[in-house]
Amino acid sequence: MEATQDFRDTWLIIPCYNEGPVIQSVIEHARETFPNIVAVNDGSSDDSAAAIHAGGAYLVNHPVNLGQGAAIQTGVEFARAQPGARYFVTFDADGQHQVKDVVRMVHRLRTEPLDIVVGTRFAGQDNSQVPWIKRVVLKTVVMFSPRTRRLGLSDAHNGLRAFTKKVADEMNIRMNGMSHASEIVTMIDNFSWRVAEEPVDILYTEYSMSKGQSLINGVNILADGIVARRLP
Repeated sequence: MEATQDFRDTWLIIPCYNEGPVIQSVIEHARETFPNIVAVNDGSSDDSAAAIHAGGAYLVNHPVNLGQGAAIQTGVEFARAQPGARYFVTFDADGQHQVKDVVRMVHRLRTEPLDIVVGTRFAGQDNSQVPWIKRVVLKTVVMFSPRTRRLGLSDAHNGLRAFTKKVADEMNIRMNGMSHASEIVTMIDNFSWRVAEEPVDILYTEYSMSKGQSLINGVNILADGIVARRLP
């Protein structure tokens, strides 16, 4: 499928904060299928900017660290302004996401009446590869979010999402940190975006695990999610 499809109408958006050891290889691998990638260097203190440039992606710099939500919004604004852009994908910088999953998600946007496809680690599949603290945090987020359950989402904090130009044009993330995921769920509901989940495989490498979700960050996600649900 990857070799026969033309993905020049698709943009990968990669928020990046201190991912210098891996971001170049992540971009190079993704560009074998998706030629259009914008990476937002979110005030990194390492060589992430140089690695992004070396990988061949468009580089947008935040002079200071603003958080993943802000980096995604900056990337969306850059990508949606590009001629011919029709599909958009948020893609992690640490190597956890897989191109094969993106191919399927974009294909669904092309062929089904959908506006946004959200990756899930939990939809009727073995999720034993997901670290237990992450499973607890993510399932607790869903448990405390009636909106998420009503929309049929099981993994709203999965960073792998594919969406159409309609969604990109309407997206306006105001919460800069990790709670942007809860805000996106709110936008799905408020804008009546047609949503579906797609089972995806997350690669938990030693590198990505070293930057993993702590319990206190999980508590912060829950608290920020409550704030996000109060936004008009």
